[in-house]
Amino acid sequence: MTSWLLAAPWIVVLLLVVRRYAVRGPRLWEFGPRPSGPLLSVIIPARNEALNIERCVRSILAAAYDPLEIIVVDDRSSDGTAGIAEWLAAAPDVKGRLRVVRGAELPTGWFGKQWAIVQGYGVATGELLLFADADTKHEPELIPRAVSVLRTEHVDLVSVLPRQEMESFWERLVQPHVFLALQSRVGDLRRVNRTRTVWNAIANGQFVLTNRPAYEGVGTHAAVKDSIAEDMLLAQTYVRAGRDIFLVHAEEFMSTRMYRSLREIVEGWSKNLALGAPMMVPPIPLVRWLLPYLMWLPVLAWIGPPLAWLIWRWDWLLLATAASLATWLEIYRRERAPLWYALLYPIGASVVAYIMLRSAWRGERKVEWRGRVYRARREPPRA
Repeated sequence: MTSWLLAAPWIVVLLLVVRRYAVRGPRLWEFGPRPSGPLLSVIIPARNEALNIERCVRSILAAAYDPLEIIVVDDRSSDGTAGIAEWLAAAPDVKGRLRVVRGAELPTGWFGKQWAIVQGYGVATGELLLFADADTKHEPELIPRAVSVLRTEHVDLVSVLPRQEMESFWERLVQPHVFLALQSRVGDLRRVNRTRTVWNAIANGQFVLTNRPAYEGVGTHAAVKDSIAEDMLLAQTYVRAGRDIFLVHAEEFMSTRMYRSLREIVEGWSKNLALGAPMMVPPIPLVRWLLPYLMWLPVLAWIGPPLAWLIWRWDWLLLATAASLATWLEIYRRERAPLWYALLYPIGASVVAYIMLRSAWRGERKVEWRGRVYRARREPPRA
């Protein structure tokens, strides 16, 4: 009995993970598509996206919504992104629905993505605005269903959570650990939707749909120009202004491949975690300052039991390890990764701990992404 009691925390985590995946909030398939409506401008900021841009643009061109215009803003790419986009725009079947904007030099105090989006917004003519990342793939009913959410729920911003594509060894091993960490905070979207608690507000910058008056009313992306977590801060800016946000799960209608290698995973999450995580807790200065340096500690709960069992061979450590393994079997199954990856979960957890520590160590000093080095600011602890 003592062994079961000592292993109880890991068993509880297993039950919570199973429950969290079962109860997660609204799903996009619950909303019928709206095939027509106001002109919708899709703005795609793109820097060195030659591997992704054609797939993304073609998937949006196939959207079952009309009228629609697509604006690709080439953020001074060095890999042929602009050429691919211009080649697509010249295709006869596109018929002027795609426009390519060559981005201007990045001004001081701006992050590249926000600057590209604002330039796209400057030439957009739609009443509805959709900001979409270049590494996303849209099913034809994604946009019409998202528009339906915006209209049916009478909200000002809609964001969707897609299916994560994971193809390489490191993607499949590490990414689920990061997703679990994020879901432990915001997995149940019912806490997010229409929230009036600013630090509960989030959005997925890969897909943000809004109406022009609301977007202009909060100051556009210029209001979040120097934040690395621009999507989260934009959502919080909407809530601070008394506007409603709404998130839905959309795994059937959208997919994205965020990173392709261990190096990209480390660089990508290092730039986000330490500066984004404090925005998701109450605005208490000490808490927000400490969080980046402490957020790796829960990883010890995954790494500790199997390592300790190899030394002491206590029964409760074996039970805790078995519960951890069962947890990761469920997580990898849900994330559509081969189940044998669960056997390597301590390695994945160790990599995430390293990323979190690396992110905290760099903090505001240095953010590197797509060939640029930024100095980001940590958000002030506003209520």
